[in-house]
Amino acid sequence: MHVHALVALSVVLLVGIVCQLVAWRVKLPAILFLLLSGIVLGPGVGFLNPDQLFGDLLFPFISLAVAIILFEGSLTLKFHEIPGLEKVIRNMITIGVVVTLLVTAVGTRYLMGLSWEISFLFGALMVVTGPTVIVPMLRTVRPKESVSHILRWEGILIDPIGATLAVLVFQFIVAGSLQSGIAGMLGVFGRILVIGGVLGSIGGYLFGVVLRKHWIPHYLHNYAALALVCAIFALSDMLEAESGLLSVTVMGVWLANTKGVDLDEILDFKEHLSVVLISMLFIILAARMELAEFTALGWPALGLFAVIQFISRPLAAQASAYGSRLSMAERHFLAWIAPRGIIAAAISALFAIKLGEMGYAEASKLVPLTFMVIVGTVLLQSATARPIAKWLKVAEPEPKGFLIVGADLVARTIATELRENGFRVQLTDQNWDNIVTARMEGLRAYWGNPASEHAERHLSLIGIGRLLALSSGRELNALAAQHYKMEFGAGNVFAIRLPSEDGPEDDAKTNIRSGGRPLFEEGVTYQKLRELLESGAELKTTPLTERFTFKDYVEQCEEQRIPLFAIAPGGKIHLFTGENDFEPKPEWRIIGTASCMPISRSNGRRNGKRNGKG
Repeated sequence: MHVHALVALSVVLLVGIVCQLVAWRVKLPAILFLLLSGIVLGPGVGFLNPDQLFGDLLFPFISLAVAIILFEGSLTLKFHEIPGLEKVIRNMITIGVVVTLLVTAVGTRYLMGLSWEISFLFGALMVVTGPTVIVPMLRTVRPKESVSHILRWEGILIDPIGATLAVLVFQFIVAGSLQSGIAGMLGVFGRILVIGGVLGSIGGYLFGVVLRKHWIPHYLHNYAALALVCAIFALSDMLEAESGLLSVTVMGVWLANTKGVDLDEILDFKEHLSVVLISMLFIILAARMELAEFTALGWPALGLFAVIQFISRPLAAQASAYGSRLSMAERHFLAWIAPRGIIAAAISALFAIKLGEMGYAEASKLVPLTFMVIVGTVLLQSATARPIAKWLKVAEPEPKGFLIVGADLVARTIATELRENGFRVQLTDQNWDNIVTARMEGLRAYWGNPASEHAERHLSLIGIGRLLALSSGRELNALAAQHYKMEFGAGNVFAIRLPSEDGPEDDAKTNIRSGGRPLFEEGVTYQKLRELLESGAELKTTPLTERFTFKDYVEQCEEQRIPLFAIAPGGKIHLFTGENDFEPKPEWRIIGTASCMPISRSNGRRNGKRNGKG
């Protein structure tokens, strides 16, 4: 038994990482592969039996895992990100919740034939979307920032709300009569709000003070955060059942919006831990399913799924967005996206057991119905969200922009000229002085490592499709290039040449090639560009004509004229890399260095206005 448990846990972890890798490769939410794996390992081959493996620890483990996942998600909720969207988000978690609950409950009652009590409980479970499926989907779809912020806030805040609703309905069922049921619901609701809100606020405030005052060593921050989340959750649940989710959510939001508190490493740790927990939870919960339970649902279950996807969600989204500044296209997209996740799965399993013990035989349908909706919404919306976003024109713009690693003189000068030609640019640098200077010049600049977990959360890549590694740090350039190869494709990742201090330039080119394509022509290094710019050279945009060709452009000042980019009519940009498969033609524009005077008076008259800027 001991050996089998050890092997089973190892297999769950191994299968989890395989599912995550597959999902990363095909750009679909990992939940699909995790659920399928759990069904195969559990009812499929009978290898994994979670109830036997964990015993009485199963649901405490699930509860703590969900609390950690929810806390991690709430740490990303910053109020300054949603100016003008507060009303929509508030409506989504109030009006939208009520609409979803009522429509789903009615559909469940008349399509599945379940009692009103169980129907309303299922309706409460279905209001939950959840960050475990929303965030991966948003990374793949990449809709406009306004839509993305609404869906992310809704997904995180709706978890404790849905859990609370389910508890209230459960309390009503347990009460057994209308009068005592309503009184019991109100009492439970009040206690959950007070206990969850107070404990969460106290926990967030005190932990913020501890971090600001440096009362615990840096290497214990992650441990302290994990211990405090578990303690707050357990204490809250001990005082009032199912209030813990609200507590950890309030605590996370409080910390996220507290000034002067560095949460980056804590958030990184929680993100890594959340991936492990999500992988385990979905496999374990799916392994508890019985295939016969799915088939027993019959065709009415598909009708109920259609009600949830095509009636409930659209009504909730449109009602919540009424009177807002959102366009109709953005509202339609909100009406389509609402995948269900881990909270619905975990709570349905818990209440199905409790209600089954109370004699509600039909409660056994809660779990397969919930999993059917989870799989259906994730599969359908993952496959269609990107095409629908493009069709509605709410997807981010065509990725023609540049992510530039570095924000020193070379990077800022290139970024400014690209921006002047209509290209989106985003600088990144770990040097704060460079960031300040870039921002003063009106450039978008991110302070930090572009390959970090923090950058994945906070670095906007909207409209960006290429990487230019222009910093003076060879390791940072190579790291960033390797990191963004999957995001942009290897052909769109470039790194400037940095001659080695102890070896020939060829060695340096071989080195940097492993990180990205060599940027600019042979012999054009970071040091050469910096020296030219420091000596007074400028970047200019020069239009080509029938009379002034690219050959004329290069020969006009051969020693110091360095072409860097070529822009074709229509806005397509080409980079000079030494492997050029293009030939600049009339009506093209060339971005390059302009560090010398025209070679003759006649040429000067002919080309004096060549940069188009006077």
